Amino acid sequence: MLKLHAIEAFSDNYVWALAADDGRAIVVDPGDAAPVLARIEQGLKPVAILLTHHHPDHIGGAQALLERFDVPCYAPVDERIACAAHRMSDGDSFDIPELGVTFATLEVHGHTRTHVAFHGAGLVFCGDTLFSLGCGRLFEGTPAQMVASLDKLAALPGDTRVCCGHEYTLSNAAFAAVVEPGNTALQARIAQARTQRERGEPSLPSTIAGEIACNPFLRVDQPEVRASVERHLGARCADRVAAFGALRSWKDGFRA
Repeated sequence: MLKLHAIEAFSDNYVWALAADDGRAIVVDPGDAAPVLARIEQGLKPVAILLTHHHPDHIGGAQALLERFDVPCYAPVDERIACAAHRMSDGDSFDIPELGVTFATLEVHGHTRTHVAFHGAGLVFCGDTLFSLGCGRLFEGTPAQMVASLDKLAALPGDTRVCCGHEYTLSNAAFAAVVEPGNTALQARIAQARTQRERGEPSLPSTIAGEIACNPFLRVDQPEVRASVERHLGARCADRVAAFGALRSWKDGFRA
C-alpha cells in the first residue's frame, strides 16, 4: 500500500512523497532539504527524486538529498537543473521498481519554458502548472502554451489526484468565486477547503474531475466564465486562448 505525504516547506510549498509501508519513497520537488531530512529521521527512505521545473523553491534541496542518497533524479530538459541525471521529455516514462509504479512525463509549459508533470499511480505531480482552483503565472510561457498544458492535464482520468506545488486553494477561491459566483460545485469545494485548513490539513490533493468542475482556468469555455472575463475586459474575446489570457491577467492583478 502506497501512502501520499504532503511535506510542508517554506510558507506554502509542498514537497510530495509517495511511500511504501517500509518507508521507501519518491520525493517530488524538494525545494528545502530540511523538512525532508526530518521525515527521513522518522523512517522515510528516498529511492528517487522528481523535479517538475527549475525554480529554487522546487529544486533547492535536491542536491543535498542526492549527496546523502545515491538515487536517480528525474527532471525536464533544462540546463538550469544541474543535479538531474535523467532528462525527461513529453511521452517519456520511467519505472520506480521499489514501489512497483511507472510514471509518464507530460510537458506542461507555460509557467516556465520547460515545466513537466509526472503522472502515475493515480496521481499527477504538476508543480506550478495547475493549482486547486487556479494555475501558475506565465513567467516564461504564453497563454497558448498554458491552455495546451491545462488541456493535457484535464484529459487525465477524472479520479487522478492532483498534487500541486503550493497551498493556494483558499486564495485562488476568492478569485474563482468572483469569476463564477453561480457555480455550486465551487462553493462546495471552498467550504471543503476551509474545513481542511481549519483542521490544519492540506487542501490537497484535489482531483482532475473536481478541478474541471470548479477551476475557472479549466472552464474558459463555460458561458458564465467567458461572460465574466469579457465584462472585466470590456471587450469580446476572439477565442478561448484570448479568454484564458485575459483571465490570467485579471488574476495577476486581483486583490480579494
